[in-house]
Amino acid sequence: MTPRLPRIAALLAAALLAAATPHAAFASGAPGPGSPAPRFTLPTRAGTVSLDSLRGEVVLVDFWASWCGPCKSSFPWMRDVYQRYSGKGLTIVAVNLDKSRSSADDFLLDHPSPFTVAFDPSGATAKAYKVWGMPTSFLIGRDGTILLAHSGFDPRRAGEVEAAIQKACSP
Repeated sequence: MTPRLPRIAALLAAALLAAATPHAAFASGAPGPGSPAPRFTLPTRAGTVSLDSLRGEVVLVDFWASWCGPCKSSFPWMRDVYQRYSGKGLTIVAVNLDKSRSSADDFLLDHPSPFTVAFDPSGATAKAYKVWGMPTSFLIGRDGTILLAHSGFDPRRAGEVEAAIQKACSP
């Protein structure tokens, strides 16, 4: 066995654990509820988006990649949630982590989104949020603090996330 294989095996085991236990897919010290959300400014298809510019809105920041199977299910759910709550102050920023923009663009052809899609091929924003499972979402309140951190996507549990969104968007 080469020296790299144990490292690859460990990473694969961690990824499988993250998939099996979606709420545990955060690195130690990851920002959680009550913590200020790490700031970011990222390119989008139409310019840039910054978390600072969204202060006063409820923001769902979702980290995803084109190769992520559960992301294919989460995009239609996010589209539906966005349509229900965007008029009540919800903004969604889906942060793509693909190294190749063409991979992200191909995914978006099959999974169109009315919400903001940002691109972070270096993964710097995901590192700031200490994300290591896909997809991972952070619900950020109007004051910039994290209300909910959630890794993975299970349609049977999506109602819990939507309930948090609904509560955050209520006057």
